[in-house]
Amino acid sequence: MSGSTGERSFADIITSIRYWVIHSITIPSLFIAGWLFVSTGLAYDVFGSPRPNEYFTESRQTIDRTYPIFTVRWLAVHGLAVPTVFFLGSISAMQFIQR
Repeated sequence: MSGSTGERSFADIITSIRYWVIHSITIPSLFIAGWLFVSTGLAYDVFGSPRPNEYFTESRQTIDRTYPIFTVRWLAVHGLAVPTVFFLGSISAMQFIQR
C-alpha cells in the first residue's frame, strides 16, 4: 500500500491479472465497435454526412447563395473563444491583486 489513503501503487495495478483480463477485453471491443460503426456506414447515417459517392450529384452542384449570419462553425468558435478570453483576462487581473 502506498500513501495514507490506501490506494494501490501503479506497479501493483499493472501486474494484476484482473487488470489485464479487463483491458484485454475492453480495448479490442472498443476497436471492433468503432471499426463496425465506420465500415457499415452507420457513421454517415448518424452524423448526416453524405457518403463518398453522394458528394457530386446533380442536386449538390448548385451553390446556396444565402449564407446565415450565425453558422454552427461561428457558434462553435465563439463558444470556445469567449470563455477562453474571459479566463485569460481573469488570470491577468489576478496579477494585480494587492495582498
